[in-house]
Amino acid sequence: MLEKNIQGIQHLGVPVTNLERSKTFYIQFGFKVVMAKTFTDKTGIVHAAMLKKDNLTVELYELPEKECLEIGNREDGHIDHIALDVKDIDQALKEIRTAGLDVLEENAPVFLPFWDLGVKYFTVRGPDGEKIEFNQIL
Repeated sequence: MLEKNIQGIQHLGVPVTNLERSKTFYIQFGFKVVMAKTFTDKTGIVHAAMLKKDNLTVELYELPEKECLEIGNREDGHIDHIALDVKDIDQALKEIRTAGLDVLEENAPVFLPFWDLGVKYFTVRGPDGEKIEFNQIL
């Protein structure tokens, strides 16, 4: 079962309108930048950074202009997703599909060039629309 595959919370994903400003904000609380990447997704260039303080990791990411404007207009709900750390992403995906849950990404699991060897992830929605990401650091 999937509960044996989940190892805990991996990170919280927070979309931001200015990555440098947000990194500076979190650094003042003792967070350290442990990874930073720029990549292209289906809507354009994304700048991302993982900041860590003790056992808490926050993913800050600045999306392309259109999405960035929407984020800037939000009043609440700036945490975009909770990422669960899994041992085996392919097994997690199989179990999610067996459970009849819809996976948001068309080509799941998705690879991103994060950390040393990359990550694979996919996302589902919870009962109130919250996004739960299943993520394996490779």
